[in-house]
Amino acid sequence: MEDTFSNEDWRRFLASLGEDPDRPGLLDTPDRLSRAWKHWTSGYQQDPADILKTFEDGAEEYNELIVVRGIPVYSHCEHHLAPFFGTATVGYIPDGRIVGLSKLTRLVDCFAKRLQVQERLTSQVANSLMAILRPKAVGVVIRCRHLCMESRGIRTPGEETITSAMLGELLPNLAMRTEFLALARE
Repeated sequence: MEDTFSNEDWRRFLASLGEDPDRPGLLDTPDRLSRAWKHWTSGYQQDPADILKTFEDGAEEYNELIVVRGIPVYSHCEHHLAPFFGTATVGYIPDGRIVGLSKLTRLVDCFAKRLQVQERLTSQVANSLMAILRPKAVGVVIRCRHLCMESRGIRTPGEETITSAMLGELLPNLAMRTEFLALARE
């Protein structure tokens, strides 16, 4: 991927803040900024279908929830480019195929490493898992703190935003939905 911002662009950015980009502590900052933003937005270069390797062996008889919780979420809000962070819980009920458990973490990371809003992030993870794996049900719960709220504007440290998406059999089946939400509670 070609750099969208050159080191000279980052130098101008630092100068626009009132900083001296030639100050010793900032000399390497433009290069570090380029590398950091390339990493923080690397999800644009990933295809969720390539991430979700499925297995049929061992899943034919399994028809209960599979849940991975405590998945780290690190993203940047598309409105302020401020970080938001927290955890995700992803669960599904297989329909003959399962996915490697680490792939659920990679799927969350793929979408988190894009400029985001938490609501869309939650839906993207759920919809991709449903479309690619084709399970009976998918549930996603994401809990995050948003630095745009904590460090500017309303400045309310510690508030947590919780979003959820339920697809397939989790929608009409209250008992199944309740079980997923109980498993998702941390």
